[in-house]
Amino acid sequence: MELKESFVSFEGSGKFLQRRILTGAGVFIPVFLVSLLAYSAKKPLYEAQGKLLFQRTDKASSLTGFGTEISKLEPVVQDLKTNPLNTESEVISSVPIVKKVISKLGLQNELGQPLRPENFANNLSVKGVRGTDVIQVTYQHTDPEIAAQIVNSIMDVYIESNILLNRYEATSARKFIDKQLPNAELLVRQAEAALRNFKEQNNIVSVQEETNRSVEILKELQRNISTTRSQISDTGAQTKMIRQKLGMTSEKAMIVTSLSQSEGVQNIIREIQELESLIADKRTILKDTHPNVIKLKTKLLALQNILKQRMNSVAGSEKLGSIGNINDIQAGNLKQQLSAELITLEARKLGLSSELATLSSQENLYRQRLSIMPKLEQQERELERKLKAAQSTYSLLLQKLQEARISENQTLGNARILAKASVPEKPSSSATTGYIGAGLAGILLALLAMYILETKDKSIKTVDEAKELTGLTLLGLIPSFSKSKKSLRSNQEIEPPSAGLIVRDNPRSPVSEAYRMLRANLKFMSADKELKVIVVTSSVPKEGKSTVAANLAMSIAQMESRVLLVDADLHNPIQHQVWEVSNNEGLSNVIVGQVEVMRAIKNVEGSLDILTSGVVPPSPGSLLDSKRMASLIDSFAAYYEYVIIDAPALNLAADAATLGQMADGLLFVVRPGVVDSVNATLAKEILEKSGQNVLGQVVNGVIPENEAHSYYYFEEEYNSQETFTIKNIINNLKV
Repeated sequence: MELKESFVSFEGSGKFLQRRILTGAGVFIPVFLVSLLAYSAKKPLYEAQGKLLFQRTDKASSLTGFGTEISKLEPVVQDLKTNPLNTESEVISSVPIVKKVISKLGLQNELGQPLRPENFANNLSVKGVRGTDVIQVTYQHTDPEIAAQIVNSIMDVYIESNILLNRYEATSARKFIDKQLPNAELLVRQAEAALRNFKEQNNIVSVQEETNRSVEILKELQRNISTTRSQISDTGAQTKMIRQKLGMTSEKAMIVTSLSQSEGVQNIIREIQELESLIADKRTILKDTHPNVIKLKTKLLALQNILKQRMNSVAGSEKLGSIGNINDIQAGNLKQQLSAELITLEARKLGLSSELATLSSQENLYRQRLSIMPKLEQQERELERKLKAAQSTYSLLLQKLQEARISENQTLGNARILAKASVPEKPSSSATTGYIGAGLAGILLALLAMYILETKDKSIKTVDEAKELTGLTLLGLIPSFSKSKKSLRSNQEIEPPSAGLIVRDNPRSPVSEAYRMLRANLKFMSADKELKVIVVTSSVPKEGKSTVAANLAMSIAQMESRVLLVDADLHNPIQHQVWEVSNNEGLSNVIVGQVEVMRAIKNVEGSLDILTSGVVPPSPGSLLDSKRMASLIDSFAAYYEYVIIDAPALNLAADAATLGQMADGLLFVVRPGVVDSVNATLAKEILEKSGQNVLGQVVNGVIPENEAHSYYYFEEEYNSQETFTIKNIINNLKV
């Protein structure tokens, strides 16, 4: 489809050139001659040429490693089609470079004034050499030495500007870093102080090391706590067993041990025991009332009081309540050992319990310490990251400052002169160039003139334009009767009225076959709805709608159908001239009742009758828009199989729209070269607003040479009618 459209467009352009060839020739010849004369009067131009070689990075920068980014040559827009050399070409031909060259060489125009940059640029050419990193600088001048000087000066000024630009960038970078360095150093100090304060406040050197150490200590404490608890349990078991053997509590055992180890208490106990033995002996021979017995009891009582005093002094009066008698105080060696061991075990148990409490307290402290370690670790990492970032920025700025200082003292540049311009010996222009330039100027101006005339010409020129503009169904294409080509700007019909009945006079011609194709298309349309009364009209006069109506009526009558052709164009009737009959009595006379309708109708060919217009009335519209006219059309439709009404042009009068309301359909005739787009659009609007049943359009007077498509085969005779019909059907399908 795209290939077909391109072909149509190309062929249409060829038709456009063919239509305007005389205009183009009339413009081309004088322009060509004037341009050639002007070129021959000009002084010869000499062209000097120099070349610049570009590198992506300056070699000095690559070797030193400093300033490589400053002198790096690459485009800003990362595009496969973008070439950095194109940017440098624009820089070379820029106004600042051009002004420096003009000032350096003191270039002047013919009036002795400094040469303007735009005039200088007209003779300057800067372009890259395809496939290389070379830019070619070319300048044309009437003086070969000046041309060479200009090219060399342009290259020198550009290289100097390129070096100064790179050096300026290095200086700007160095100043910027100098300004930012104190701030970076301050950030480092602040980050270091923040980290130091954090460690001092939390009494840590390293959170990670502190965490590891705390974990180890906590594990050790847990082991010690477990061991201590085990020892406490073991000591408790031993204490319980000894208590059971002694039959006393630990407190009592301690008191007994203390008393048994007191020499004063033991001496009194021995004296009491001896005195009790003596009293027992005395009682064997004496009574209790005997003075000696009483004396001995008094002494015993005194010794017992002394014992209590000594026991109070050793054990305390509050603890003596647990002592039963003196025998409890006097214990054997085994019992004393068990009591001592019980006391030792109690003391050990007490010490272990205290140790366990201390270990548990330390465990809780370390657990609390470990619980805040993640938060401390996060804070430490944040502070260390800030410090590391500040140190990295500070180090990078120091490095870049050094690079900028070194780059500032380097001669950085991406370009060098590959070839200086030499003084040209021969002029660059030649006679051939003059002819080519004059020819191009003539062709361009000729095409411009042809295009302007074409755009100003609003006439419909081709079948495609008619189809696109009206938007109506194409029912028929009627070729021009004459073989002579016709100017599309003419508003005159090619064929005289006497040449209009080609269906009758030349039935085997392509034009006659075109009318038969129109008849067939109308017949296909009447398959669903009967079309008996058809109004034929056009946008403007001279489009051949009367000829189309006459030949269409003739082609239908050849099918042995009764046909009536009515000339309802009461403004400019022509059917009586086409058929060469009298027009003394016709439609206007019938409407006003001056003559009977059957008397006014004339038979012209077989089953074809014609009703001419009659006398032209002063007000045709009032006659046609009358009940009498509507009644006549109904009568015609009842008597004839087809009624073809030749109506006036739509833009001339409202008669066609009026008759269209009384008919079964309206046939719209368009003739390229006669009607323009304005009138065709206006006629289309009239048809739409009046609600006409428009059957379609017939493009009349088609000249194949003016069309982008060959719609018809134009041959005088065909071997058979069937062959021609098949060809027409094929071409209509193409349309």
